[in-house]
Amino acid sequence: MTIAHRSGCPINLTLEVLGDRWSLLILRDMIFGARRRFRELLTQSEEGIASNILADRLRRLTEQGILTRRDDPSHKQKAIYSLTERGVQLLPILAQMAAWGRRHLPVTEELSIRAQLLEEGGPPLWERFMDELRAEHLGDADPGSSQVRAELQAAYEAVVARLKA
Repeated sequence: MTIAHRSGCPINLTLEVLGDRWSLLILRDMIFGARRRFRELLTQSEEGIASNILADRLRRLTEQGILTRRDDPSHKQKAIYSLTERGVQLLPILAQMAAWGRRHLPVTEELSIRAQLLEEGGPPLWERFMDELRAEHLGDADPGSSQVRAELQAAYEAVVARLKA
């Protein structure tokens, strides 16, 4: 099957894969929220994606080689989604988008703290996080003592606790 593209422009081609309202948010939730099952992605998203949209986007992301899908050994009718290397390599793009959003849009402190830390940490932090994602999703070697997701989550929880106090 040959896919017709509007042009060979790399920005256009990337948008053809990721340019809908939901795909990057699904990837965000997988990367930062460690959500890998349909139900987790459906019920734990800040934005409230509809189940039919989620199913469609997971299918498309799998077809595009961004995700893989395997049967969940705990339940025959459920699946576990994993990032591919192509999916892992989207982390710097998400970090840059988040940094731009922090500078130019009315973000909330608690939902932008991760973006701030990723921006401050820059490429060295992104590489550590991508190594963690590779270990988690691709079964690559253990990233050692790197705990970027845990550090980002702790910072988020600290902001939430401070704002509630």
